[in-house]
Amino acid sequence: MTSMLPTITDSARNYLIKTADKQNATNVYFGVQGGGCAGFKYKWDSIETDKINPEDEVIKLDEEKNLIIDKFSLFYIMGTTIDYKESFGGSQIVIENPQATSSCGCGESVAF
Repeated sequence: MTSMLPTITDSARNYLIKTADKQNATNVYFGVQGGGCAGFKYKWDSIETDKINPEDEVIKLDEEKNLIIDKFSLFYIMGTTIDYKESFGGSQIVIENPQATSSCGCGESVAF
């Protein structure tokens, strides 16, 4: 059975913690929303603790930082691996989603 929660690599975890620190945020939001050239797009943001819905999934990144996934998005990203890759050409969060049926070239937009 596929795990409901995404797998977060160490490099992605470190990147998300550093990014949250730079933004003075405690919580990083990850989800999907309608839009993009393939139908849905991944959304990243910060979210205040008092805006977290009790049905949202809270994943501890470290002692102070959390990754928040809303209930709607969890269905679309279960089994996903979140990675962070650096190269000479730049760096980016890479989402490997087994539920995606197609994606656009930028990797931000997916179809399910």
